[in-house]
Amino acid sequence: KMRRGVGAGAIAKKKLAELLPHIKTFKTHLEEFASKHKQEIRKNPQFRVQFQEMCATIGVDPLASGKGFWSEMLGVGDFYYELGVQIIEVCLALKHRNGGLITLDELHQRVLKGRGKYAQEVSQDDLVRAIKKLKVMGNGFGMIPVGGSYLVQSVPAELNMDHTVVLQLAEKKGYVTVSEIKDSLKWEKERACHVLDHLLKEGLAWLDSQAAGEAQYWLPALFSELTSRDVTPEEANQMTP
Repeated sequence: KMRRGVGAGAIAKKKLAELLPHIKTFKTHLEEFASKHKQEIRKNPQFRVQFQEMCATIGVDPLASGKGFWSEMLGVGDFYYELGVQIIEVCLALKHRNGGLITLDELHQRVLKGRGKYAQEVSQDDLVRAIKKLKVMGNGFGMIPVGGSYLVQSVPAELNMDHTVVLQLAEKKGYVTVSEIKDSLKWEKERACHVLDHLLKEGLAWLDSQAAGEAQYWLPALFSELTSRDVTPEEANQMTP
């Protein structure tokens, strides 16, 4: 039998063996860096992002474990755990109003308000990382990209791509109509109604059937983001959650 040449797997193993000492050295440097800049990592959100990215380059996740070097030395594990608890509290408090959807901006403002002025500063990047940790726990948390930011979902409602597209369409005004969906997305009426009915059923949309022209489906999660036009109490009363 002819001997096969050196396989790709063997080459990969050899390269990895050559890299390992460098990775170990880099990890040691990273630990020294973390130790030296502990206060800055804890206090400065921009610095924290850079530190996380440095960790990611060598496959180290400072949030992966509640115990061990990273969280003990930096308090980083505890920081994101506490932030996760605050996010859950804000989302639960507003669930009756928004059905479990909130913009990342509003969540950020409310978390900052709840933390008080002497707590360490929290950025939207920190929120996104904490939400990803919550998502792993499988308790309904997730993020829907809308208008360059996110809607944070805190209930295990089954939302597919159709629902996401409708939420994105409603983002500018806070509401959407069947005609707008048909015109913008080139959908059949049945498809539009199916999506809107689901959003109503899940408590994510409110129906204003007394609007001039045709019924408007309001997304309460987007209310606070609307600066151009606030919903009056009378209008809110007309809407059926």
